[in-house]
Amino acid sequence: MKPLQHDKVPFWLRWLIPVLLVLTWLALAGIGGPTFGRLSEVSSNDQSTFLPASAEATAAQEWQTKFRDSNEIPAVIVIENDSAFTQAQLGQAATLKADLDELKVGSTVVGPIPSEDGNAVQFIVPIGPDGEVADVVDQLRELVAADAPDGMRTYVTGPAGLTADLSGAFAGIDGILLLVALGAVFVILLVVYRSLLLPITVLFTSVFALCASILLVFGMAKAGWIQLNGQSQGILSILVIGAATDYALLFVARFREALTHTTNRTRAVLTAWRNSFEPILASGATVIIALLCLLFSDLNSNKALGPVAAAGILCALFAALTFLPATMALLGRAAFWPFRPKVLPADQREPELVTGLEGQKGIWRATGSLVSRRPRVIWIASVLLLLVASAGILQLKANGVPQTDVILSASNAVDGQEALARHFDAGSGSPAVVVTDQSAADEVLAKVKATDGVGDAYLLGPNNVPITGAPGTPADPDVREGRVLINATLNYAADSLEAEDVVKTLRTDVKVIDANALVGGVTATALDTNTTAQRDLVVIIPIVLVVILLILMLLLRSVVAPVLLILSTVLSYAAALGVSAIVFNNVFGFSGADATVPLFGFVFLVALGVDYNIFLMSRVREESVKHGTRPGILRGLAVTGGVITSAGVVLAATFAALGVIPIMFLVQLAFIVAFGVLLDTILVRSLLVPALTYDIGPTIWWPNRMARHDGPVTAGGSGPKHAATPHEQADASR
Repeated sequence: MKPLQHDKVPFWLRWLIPVLLVLTWLALAGIGGPTFGRLSEVSSNDQSTFLPASAEATAAQEWQTKFRDSNEIPAVIVIENDSAFTQAQLGQAATLKADLDELKVGSTVVGPIPSEDGNAVQFIVPIGPDGEVADVVDQLRELVAADAPDGMRTYVTGPAGLTADLSGAFAGIDGILLLVALGAVFVILLVVYRSLLLPITVLFTSVFALCASILLVFGMAKAGWIQLNGQSQGILSILVIGAATDYALLFVARFREALTHTTNRTRAVLTAWRNSFEPILASGATVIIALLCLLFSDLNSNKALGPVAAAGILCALFAALTFLPATMALLGRAAFWPFRPKVLPADQREPELVTGLEGQKGIWRATGSLVSRRPRVIWIASVLLLLVASAGILQLKANGVPQTDVILSASNAVDGQEALARHFDAGSGSPAVVVTDQSAADEVLAKVKATDGVGDAYLLGPNNVPITGAPGTPADPDVREGRVLINATLNYAADSLEAEDVVKTLRTDVKVIDANALVGGVTATALDTNTTAQRDLVVIIPIVLVVILLILMLLLRSVVAPVLLILSTVLSYAAALGVSAIVFNNVFGFSGADATVPLFGFVFLVALGVDYNIFLMSRVREESVKHGTRPGILRGLAVTGGVITSAGVVLAATFAALGVIPIMFLVQLAFIVAFGVLLDTILVRSLLVPALTYDIGPTIWWPNRMARHDGPVTAGGSGPKHAATPHEQADASR
């Protein structure tokens, strides 16, 4: 870096543009901040909306709309006693039906239905689309608790109850999640910078980026372009805070370095912006493009996360390249108070380095020295360690989990499902739905009843009343376009893996009789969601890898280095997933993992891991041009080591904050990404990549001309080679 002249900077560049940029971001924050609370208006956690049109459960649901309002979601009320209900208690429970009907939350209330052991009764209350499910469930819980016989336990469960409790678990996204994430980042930045003003400025950069991204996401959801849900909303907040802080760390490091060359704060900002623009832009663009690869997903929830997260990264990118530089231009050295960087004498600005490390102190000097002495031992040991950790993938059970296990906090609905299983067919209130031709109805019904795992099954008459043969029930099924509906109550909870196995059997058996038959319902929706998620994993991972590889090739003007970086990132991801599987099974005691967890973990770890690759290797390339490849590797490691480590700790802390939301998917994603980022930062970027590239030498730049020699590159070709170190002489003799 050449010393900057202390000449005058025009007023418009020194004050006008920085002030305008800061005011623009303040305006965006003023509009975007209040919009945060409105995201619930355009958000849905209904799993059925995530499925593609090609899914069998989706096709079955479309047929159900021709028989009834399929937008209704059933709530199952369970009243449980330690002993059998007396006649008086049954009569009191029966009066509850009239009170439930008066609420008019949907179509006809069914019940009370006594259990065979006499210790419980249940009601099925359809909730229509006009009411907010969580609010209606709260009303039902208050009413049932007040009207039930004294001393009895009451639950509102079923799909409606579980949805309401799931929404309640997501409620912390707007408040506690942000507070925990921002608090963790602030503490880390205080330790890193030993300054008060600079951490606050970096936090404002993150918060303003989040506010701007909220505006974009709200607009996309309002226009119907994406299907927003609580998971995407939580990930957006964490991703923006983490990414914006990472980009800010890189810019601030360059700004501090520039301040040692000039007393002019504006010129220092311009120098820092010029030197950090390419790696920040490349990092942001890589993550954005990788996230947009989720558009190839068949799951609408995954498709939505791509644009949502990409919008967040885009805003983080702009905030780090506009708001932060503008603020630094106004604050100058005061931002680092009380440890303001001083202008160094010319002969100390870029010390002559024999091994690339003289003049550097502390852990990164020691790390570089270790890398230069034993590069091959270090990278082979690192690879072996990662391979051992990767073996844990064999224990990963990412084939979906029951919805009752998804909520990790206390839940009336989860307790209600357990009560339901104790006294009734566990699938009560959430039957499997079979759509079949009228001509095959009787034969299909017989086959459904004979299927293991099915408690009972009925053809449905008008108004979806089961045809049981009892007095007052319909005699003939309701027929629409030559098709009829069959409800099958399963012996297993509708959200269980056992219920999914029954649905698989039903789909095979009924299609032998009617090739056009469809099996849908709550269980089928969960099954198709898991199947589609596993398909997405196979399709999207190769696309992301190819896209990132091409971007790295363009950035580094090389083929060998990008391939090595991609392989190291994939190995790091596999190790993180392997360790996570062991922790989930043996420490947290989780029953399994959501089928989308491996895909989301891959996209975030690989895309964000490439960030650190870009931070490191773009600086290595810059130093290699001036000093040669091996000295450039050590210089790049020494200069970026602290920044990358700080960025990794910040990102790990922000993703770990997802763990405060009591949703299994978010807790698992938080651990995978937080652990994976730390593993990538501490082992892969600090030891494996520097040692491997140092051992290979200039060949990493092939086919660039830098691969043909191990010295500085001049405008006319290659310059004189640097004096070889003893370690490099040993390398040459091998």
